[in-house]
Amino acid sequence: MTKTFDMEVFLSGVLTGSHSTRERHLRQAKDIQKAITERWARGNPWTWQQKHLNWILKHHLSKRAESTRYYYFLTICLIADRLGKEWNFEHKIANT
Repeated sequence: MTKTFDMEVFLSGVLTGSHSTRERHLRQAKDIQKAITERWARGNPWTWQQKHLNWILKHHLSKRAESTRYYYFLTICLIADRLGKEWNFEHKIANT
């Protein structure tokens, strides 16, 4: 039996803000983890590459509202920060 990677422990060092903000980031990080695990069988964020997180932004969230994609973008930036990576992600705000 494999144990699921604990996203809450992973992000605990970089999560700030109100309780609801932290809960939103955790919920979204778990959704990101699930999507990457289903597509690439990589449930551990330490094995993720920039291409995995770019896929989330460009394809997995493509039919979601702009505001939803923005909040996921913020969560992805937290994940990259926790990984110690200086990855740049494209996020275009509509109507600018």
